Amino acid sequence: MAEKFKIIGGESLKGEVSIGGAKNAVLKLLAATILVKGSTKIYNVPQLTDVDIMLNVLSDLGAKYIYNKDEKSVVVDADSITSITAKYELVSKMRASFIILGALMSRCREAIVALPGGCAIGERRVDFHIKGLEALGAKIKIENGYVHAKASKLIGTDIYLDIPSVGATENLMLAAVTAEGSTRIQNAAQEPEIIDLANFLNTLGADISGAGTSEIVINGVKQEHLHPAEYTTIPDRIEAGTYMAAVVATRGKAIIKNVYPAHLTFFNDKLIKMGASIKLVEPTTIEVSCRNKLNSINFVTQPYPGFPTDLQAIAMTLLTTANGVGIITESLYENRFMQVPDLRRMGADIHQDRNHAIIKGVKNLTGATVVASDLRAGAALVIAGLMANGETIVEKLHHVDRGYEAFEHKLSNLGAKIKRFNDTDNTIQNSGMVDIRGIL
Repeated sequence: MAEKFKIIGGESLKGEVSIGGAKNAVLKLLAATILVKGSTKIYNVPQLTDVDIMLNVLSDLGAKYIYNKDEKSVVVDADSITSITAKYELVSKMRASFIILGALMSRCREAIVALPGGCAIGERRVDFHIKGLEALGAKIKIENGYVHAKASKLIGTDIYLDIPSVGATENLMLAAVTAEGSTRIQNAAQEPEIIDLANFLNTLGADISGAGTSEIVINGVKQEHLHPAEYTTIPDRIEAGTYMAAVVATRGKAIIKNVYPAHLTFFNDKLIKMGASIKLVEPTTIEVSCRNKLNSINFVTQPYPGFPTDLQAIAMTLLTTANGVGIITESLYENRFMQVPDLRRMGADIHQDRNHAIIKGVKNLTGATVVASDLRAGAALVIAGLMANGETIVEKLHHVDRGYEAFEHKLSNLGAKIKRFNDTDNTIQNSGMVDIRGIL
């Protein structure tokens, strides 16, 4: 059933909100559990449809899992892997599940994984993944929409990535864990989620150093040296940035808990330049507020530690009512301005020229019916609805549910007037009723 948000704008957000586990980290940790025979437990696992999909991928390979909704933990028992095929029906739903390729090669030395296909926000190539695995000694065929990789053994080597691809870095890290000798990934991605994966793998018995820098070294270990463990996922920096932006957009003041401020240094700096106040209350708690109209800024999205592309659409929403003119350059994905037409429907003055967007601040946005085209564009439109005069309807919430746990519930607790409903409802569902999905 197609679900929608109804938002009445104009309320300043106030109170406290706690950030959940990082979606982009936990998906890779779940994939990594199949390297180990036995039961591995991961804490701080958010209740998201993307997590549901990854758990279904693991289940299809023969692993068993239990999700504990009270402590937000998942136990994965990968003692027996009965299949090496990750089917198109699952991989096509979420590109991140392609990471299972490296994990299967490390555990089974063979993998058949569906190509993930297109992506709403632009091309995300997998040739870096393939070339890296071939450098490790894998023989690869691509046919009928599947990547078939096989190796009698994997041999460590030096791999240079033409771009610091997060997915390729993660896939190659996973594959190299049990390769013979040492593997060095140069021009590696440096995101906090990469560090989290390396720390998790080391907890399982791997030998990885350099994560978080441009050069990662993986000294191969024997399969039997890997062992089950318990691990807690880092907080979601993109979710944290989203709530920070929502508070700033509505001239509010809120405490945001379970956040690592160092993961958002560039974003925080831009918010402060726009006129927001960000104070460190405790090592993992910040206070965010904004009293006056924001000022426009310019920025370019970059790989970490630069401005995160996942927060670009949300920052654009802030600029729509800021003083002056702001310019955004999207350097990573060619189709990541998909929120622009809907923001224009709400009264925004945005001129787009290829990968540049020029945003001239207007007095206010007005409510309208808009459609979430992807995960982060959907979150941006929700924030626009909180800013706007009148009623906003945001459609296609399945995109938003991929990356935000109980989004309307958390926003409602901050004072937002937001409710979830579908067209068959006689009454709009109370925002406090959290949707419990299929991973339970």
